[in-house]
Amino acid sequence: MKLENLTFLGLVMILAFSSCSSDKKSSSDSTESSNREILFNGKNLDGWKIYIENDSISPEQFFYVNDGVIETVGKPMGHLRTIKEYSNYRLHVEWRYPDEPTNSGVYLHTSGEDAAIPNHFQGQLKYQDAGDFIISGVGLTATVQDSTATSTPDVRPLIKKLHPTNEKPAGSEWNSYDITCKGDTIELRVNGLLQNVATNCSATKGSIGLQAEGSRIQFRNIWLEPI
Repeated sequence: MKLENLTFLGLVMILAFSSCSSDKKSSSDSTESSNREILFNGKNLDGWKIYIENDSISPEQFFYVNDGVIETVGKPMGHLRTIKEYSNYRLHVEWRYPDEPTNSGVYLHTSGEDAAIPNHFQGQLKYQDAGDFIISGVGLTATVQDSTATSTPDVRPLIKKLHPTNEKPAGSEWNSYDITCKGDTIELRVNGLLQNVATNCSATKGSIGLQAEGSRIQFRNIWLEPI
């Protein structure tokens, strides 16, 4: 009888501890989730602004929401850019080329006046080159793979990714970019694989942008977490 009571008491204590641990985990997960800022709500482009290099197309036809994803026709050149500026964050973006894949990019620490190619660092999205690092604008500098490069109006340094492409085939499959911007360092991860690291970046704050350059591309699940 005593043994049975002790066994029952032990089970109760284990269940209580498990419940407590589960509550703590849920609380922690909830805290992490509450820090997440959703940049695209799946319905409209609130919080973003559109730039087009000419007036051959209306903004509404250039970048738009289609079936819960952001889509751009890709021509002429331009971008979609957050109204807010950000620093010290982890950014998540998913993309795919539904048709013939060409070129695009994720703009980081974008600053200055809008232009076809504004001042920014870029996580390349050119097909099979995702993970390349580009420095664009006037006087931006960064050290990538032990080499320091500076952008000029005529020179946009491009540093190739560390590993062979790990992108999924164009069409129906989605790829993910997980980008960490902390202080003067930027890390690019494509589908979970670290593909580039830039340090000593001369800009550490700015808006986030999605580039239109060439053909139709889609984006979804765009969010960031402050760090």
